[in-house]
Amino acid sequence: MFNEKLHNYMEQLIPERSELLGRMEQYAEVHHVPIMELTGIEVMLQLLRIHQPKKILEVGTAIGYSAIRMVEAVPKTTVVTIERDRERYEVAEQFFTEADVTSQIVLIKGDALEVVEEIQEYGPYDCIFIDAAKGQYKKFFEFYSPFLTEQGIIMTDNVLFKGLVAESTIENKRTRNLVKKIQSFNLWLMDHPEYVTVILPVGDGIAISKKR
Repeated sequence: MFNEKLHNYMEQLIPERSELLGRMEQYAEVHHVPIMELTGIEVMLQLLRIHQPKKILEVGTAIGYSAIRMVEAVPKTTVVTIERDRERYEVAEQFFTEADVTSQIVLIKGDALEVVEEIQEYGPYDCIFIDAAKGQYKKFFEFYSPFLTEQGIIMTDNVLFKGLVAESTIENKRTRNLVKKIQSFNLWLMDHPEYVTVILPVGDGIAISKKR
């Protein structure tokens, strides 16, 4: 992971976001809603600009920050996004309306492990973005990767989890168990027989997977 000075330098180089996105960033900070770190989302958006997916599946809407940024980066894309938390779902709806992107975003209310059939109906997907419950990453990948197009990519956020995946001693039991699950997922993903994966040490760590 980058040291703090270099990380701050890189963030300072990132152009200012719109007033709406700024308010969303503030909302996320005040209400402790996890959204992608700036350096991480800039890398993801650049990959999307290169890849130009026509349809994206996002597992984990939160307040809709990354979904809005994705449709802004790739104006011709459609994002199908899943959120199980009622309050976050409603906040995302409001932000999507305010951003005037409701025609490009399909917001699904439900648990990502329970709406698979509904999500399949909107597929296939040129890109799948996994950014929900970290302890369920393997299941998300297994459930939704069959809906990926042949040239599609899967991006998974938070795979370095604040650098804790490299720590040998973690005192908090809950955190330690979650870190073990992420470590296990990373090993499983890097050794996947059907995908080749690289982990980028930006933001909170992003895994980029493509079919072999």
